[in-house]
Amino acid sequence: MKKGLLALLLAGSVFFLGGWGGRVRADVEIDGVNVGGMSYAAAERAVRGQLSRGAFLTVRTPAGEERLVTQFRDDVSVLVRTARSGDRLHARVTRVWADAEEQLLALCSRFSRPPRDAALSFSALGFTYTREEEGTACDFEGLKREVWRALGEGEKCVTLRTYPYPPAVTEELLRARTRPLASYTTVYDPSNAPRAHNIALSASRIAGTVVGAGEEFSFNAVVGKRTRENGFEEASVIRSGEFVPGVGGGVCQTSTTLMNAALRAGLEITESHPHSLSVSYAPPSLDAMVSESSDLRFVNRYPYPVYLNAWAGDGKVRFTVYGMPNGRTYVAESRVIARIPPPPEEVTEGDPCVIRNAKEGVRSESWILEYDGAGRELSRTRLRKDTYFPVRGIRRAPAEEPRQEDAPAPAEAPAEPLS
Repeated sequence: MKKGLLALLLAGSVFFLGGWGGRVRADVEIDGVNVGGMSYAAAERAVRGQLSRGAFLTVRTPAGEERLVTQFRDDVSVLVRTARSGDRLHARVTRVWADAEEQLLALCSRFSRPPRDAALSFSALGFTYTREEEGTACDFEGLKREVWRALGEGEKCVTLRTYPYPPAVTEELLRARTRPLASYTTVYDPSNAPRAHNIALSASRIAGTVVGAGEEFSFNAVVGKRTRENGFEEASVIRSGEFVPGVGGGVCQTSTTLMNAALRAGLEITESHPHSLSVSYAPPSLDAMVSESSDLRFVNRYPYPVYLNAWAGDGKVRFTVYGMPNGRTYVAESRVIARIPPPPEEVTEGDPCVIRNAKEGVRSESWILEYDGAGRELSRTRLRKDTYFPVRGIRRAPAEEPRQEDAPAPAEAPAEPLS
């Protein structure tokens, strides 16, 4: 009795005291169910069984129709107790759905798929791209609105709508962000095997490097110490204005080539140093001497990563910088301000030969020029101002040839590898 009362109240029906044990009047029909003579409880079950056949909502989905069961409130309890003999009645039904959002969300999730962004990997071998995949999104809010409207208006069918969910990153976008910004190549003597080895080894340490937006690149940190333990060999270096043997000779040609590529790519040079003597593979003030205490550093000022790749062989070393072009062009300019004549040639006795050719010194500066897409100059920034020492020539001559008086030697410069 109490359980029946509770069920009746939960169903939203009206309960009349003292009428629970009665029967429905004869020949009463409610929603097509003949309940005449039934007990009130049996009549309610029969009518609600009939009503429950329509207590569902059909949802049209991309995979076909889905039927979702809803709940309802009715006045069946009142009708079975107040019906007169021969009445043909229809229950007043209000559909409700307490867990609608949970069911609709579960349905939506079956027809939703997140997109997959395109991806790239970068190494010394270049770029590899993974294509993006489009996702599918379900219009959950729209579905809820349709359901509430259908429940209120007595409709029994709604449509679940989906639409494409594009990825945030596409392969096309990644390719646009990994275009060549600049390349620079210098040449060297491949027959000088130790020096060629050092150039190739240092270049290979940098190949495949990614410099994130706002990050600073350090040559010394990436290449490591120029020692035999680190794989480098002995070759000529410049020390105190002289060419002498030293481990790591040739590495400065790698750093110089990289700096010139970085300059032309629009990267900001934050540290670079000249040699004490000018070098043959780069214009004055556009070389980059590196040592234990001198580094080449630059910052990626683009909003996206830049990618550094290198190749060395057949007497050439080349660096290429990839990234997202900004519509600007960068030009590196070298200017010789003054030339410094070498000291008088030193002549020693012996069989005639040239021991060392004389070489003039220079005072120079380098500038970075920035142009817009129409070729208009936007800025002109001085990178460095340097002095390169002259080199005294030395030769041997027969004893009878008069010797020239020595001139003072140039001031000594700090030790540095030869690039």
